Amino acid sequence: MNYQTIGKSGLSVSKIGFGCMSLMQDQKENERIIHHAIANGINYFDTADIYNDGMNEANVGIALKQCRQKVLLATKVGNEPKPGGGWKWNASKTYILGAVDQSLKRLKTDYIDIYQLHGGTIEDQIDETIEAFEWLQQQGKIRYYGISSIRPNVINEYVKKSQMVSTMMQYSLLDRRPEENCLPLLKKNEIGVLARGSIAGGLLVNKHAKSYLGYGEEEVKKAAEAIKSISGRERTPAQTAIGFVLANNAITSAIVGIRTYAQVEEMISLFQTPLLTNEEMQMLSFVLDPNKYTQHL
Repeated sequence: MNYQTIGKSGLSVSKIGFGCMSLMQDQKENERIIHHAIANGINYFDTADIYNDGMNEANVGIALKQCRQKVLLATKVGNEPKPGGGWKWNASKTYILGAVDQSLKRLKTDYIDIYQLHGGTIEDQIDETIEAFEWLQQQGKIRYYGISSIRPNVINEYVKKSQMVSTMMQYSLLDRRPEENCLPLLKKNEIGVLARGSIAGGLLVNKHAKSYLGYGEEEVKKAAEAIKSISGRERTPAQTAIGFVLANNAITSAIVGIRTYAQVEEMISLFQTPLLTNEEMQMLSFVLDPNKYTQHL
């Protein structure tokens, strides 16, 4: 497994992170999968208080309890449960300071390595949100903080105002919007980028082609065929798609949703496969015109 420091944090993170949202309800199997990942060098585990109404945090907490010191644990905040079901956005200081205690309890830990705002809008009281995270740092409840956002205007504000160490954002061959502004900005400011959605919800790997982020069905099919054409015996399509993402030097780690033992094996073996060549990268880069952000600029 390969590792890289997350921004200015000093935290060394595996180049493949374990996205926990996809875990199933079988706790025994979840623990087997997670422990196998840890034994083979994956050290970053990402969840959120909203996943499965908090049960995902609870299940991850049980699985990591005996090996907490070996891993980096990240979760997210900002979606407040509504009476009767559903969620409402709440990035207030009061809410964050209360929500962290519930996450800590479910995760069975006394600190979170990276606490992330789960979204964010330009209308938020951003200074107040930052105050909450910095207060939690002072208390020792979190080590570092970041945001999970695809909105350039929100990311710009946090880059200017905060000491965040990471931004989680969607990035893949079918979503190259971050290349236009966000990735150069974050790289320049030494902020780690945790890339999610590397296989575009399976569209680059095994899902039937459909319209996606401004691309028509035929364009999506063309991208998937390009991925497949340079995979074959040496790499699986998923490994190729993730390899494309990791080849961008602004990306710190690809956070991959994992739910099976076989998927862990596939991710572990990625670094035993050949790197994408310059020719392969160029072919993928030109298979479609990169899409661009049209909102939240």
